[in-house]
Amino acid sequence: MNAYVLKIAYDGTAYNGWQIQPNVPSITDILEKKFKLIFGNYATIVGASRTDAGVHAMGQVAVCRTEIDIPEQRLLRAWNNALPTDITIRSLSKTDINFHPRYNVAQKTYYYHFFLNRPMPFVARYGLFIQRNIDLEKLQQALQIFSGTHDFRSFCTGDECAGKTVRTINQIKLEYLRRYNAYRIVVRGQSFLRHMIRRIVGASLDVAMRPDVSLNKVQDVLLACNPAHALPNAPAQGLMLYSIRYKKGDK
Repeated sequence: MNAYVLKIAYDGTAYNGWQIQPNVPSITDILEKKFKLIFGNYATIVGASRTDAGVHAMGQVAVCRTEIDIPEQRLLRAWNNALPTDITIRSLSKTDINFHPRYNVAQKTYYYHFFLNRPMPFVARYGLFIQRNIDLEKLQQALQIFSGTHDFRSFCTGDECAGKTVRTINQIKLEYLRRYNAYRIVVRGQSFLRHMIRRIVGASLDVAMRPDVSLNKVQDVLLACNPAHALPNAPAQGLMLYSIRYKKGDK
């Protein structure tokens, strides 16, 4: 058995997320099917982050395990040539058979993009177009409520809410991208719960657009540790997995 570590970029618009699911296209499904088509053998692919439907990536990390031994550059070139244009393997190299992309992660960086003016067509699908007035200073203050270590039970979805929900956000900040006339929320941490970032962003944007709602609303929801609240979940299209950094000695 051979193992290869991959760094993958994809536009998630047309896919039902990273994980294989019955009767719908996913990133893993496409990668495995194209591998079988080109090399006539099976591969199993495990990713570091199970991104949801419509979420994009610049730096998803995955391991590919297969019985066949193929030179790295040949494998990379042939596999990429078979993939649709919205999925690209940015790099590929042999790794230890025991490497698992979800272990020994030092930090993940996610971006959430939004526009306050109608975006150009070639970037519109990568961000949320907000057509309401928004207080950017209030937005920054709302985001800072989530910085540090907290119980994020109020900002998760599904079965994960019943498990350990304490996480640490190392950095969360707002940036302006002049080139695209867009705003970027940067979120960095070692691990995140399902929908955690989208629920944090959705709540912060909502409060920043409502002069009648104070920042205490966000603080109260966080402390309540109850995911059943009315603050919204930000749409998937604005979210991007930008990079994953591993602890020293790992990929």
